[in-house]
Amino acid sequence: MKRITIEDVARRARVSKGTVSAVINAKDSVKAGTRDHILEIMKELNFRPRAVARNLKNGVQDKSLGLIIKDMSYPFYTAIAAGVKEYASTKGYSVLVASSDDDHTCEKTLSHLFSTKDIKGTIIAPIVEGKAEIEHLFKLKMINYPFVLLEDVRGIQANVVAVDNIKAIKRTVKYLMSSGHTNIVHFAGPPQSSHTQERIEGFRYAFSESTLAFHPDMVVSVGSHYDECYAKTLEYFKGKSRQDYPTAIVCFNDHQALAVMLALKELNINVPGDISIIGNDDISYAKIYPVPLTTIRAPHDEIGRRAAEILIRNIESSTLLPVERVVLDTEFVIRESSRVLN
Repeated sequence: MKRITIEDVARRARVSKGTVSAVINAKDSVKAGTRDHILEIMKELNFRPRAVARNLKNGVQDKSLGLIIKDMSYPFYTAIAAGVKEYASTKGYSVLVASSDDDHTCEKTLSHLFSTKDIKGTIIAPIVEGKAEIEHLFKLKMINYPFVLLEDVRGIQANVVAVDNIKAIKRTVKYLMSSGHTNIVHFAGPPQSSHTQERIEGFRYAFSESTLAFHPDMVVSVGSHYDECYAKTLEYFKGKSRQDYPTAIVCFNDHQALAVMLALKELNINVPGDISIIGNDDISYAKIYPVPLTTIRAPHDEIGRRAAEILIRNIESSTLLPVERVVLDTEFVIRESSRVLN
């Protein structure tokens, strides 16, 4: 199969190679109409820009994928990375893993670096900051660079592999209700994250399908960073009398759940005697928390494998493929951090 080159694009668009290069590098020197025409030709030809080809000594072209995760220390992402590497290796691809450290600017820099250094495509766990997060993803789409997101980003049509957060949280809350809990709250994650919104939606749905009434103050914005979660948990309980405590807290993720547990310990609130705690993700050390954590198990390896499969399929296709959205199911894991009320 003949590889489409920048010369092919320039010839079809009837412009110079320099003009095509300027569009690829998002320079302002090209008129909007010309730029749009060139981008359309790039899509028609399924052209993907690349850096200077790098070959191994034996003449075989190196094939690499990028993976940008939010936090290298959080086992949820390292387990996904293992799934990506497992599948990619069967197709002859190596995987370069980088962490954005939950910083949007860093994610933007890494995505630009990967797309310009002949990394064939990238899997991204996106940082969500309102409208700002869309710009660099649009640029990747403009140049027809293959990527897969691990979370929906509003306003961008892209390949996504995610879990069914709505179903998972609804099932969790219904379990608590069937266990006798009536005063349940949800400690939510970052406000702009689609995962946060989906989990809030699942929480609300559970109440809509029960005899219990939902109130907006049942959802408490706590975030996902440890220090923030710890401080906001202390703040939430400050001034509350014991009779007003919830009997169960459904947390955004396991990392948040640990911060909540330690804050409750400082407040002399027993888990699960006073309050049941439910996490989300089932990271590798959730079972050895101060109180082993009841949580929602995400299929980490499968997320990674499916994302790598979609990415490589797009990389190796000679035509532009339809956008794929894969939603995976979860498993509810009961441990000692939750209890059935009498």
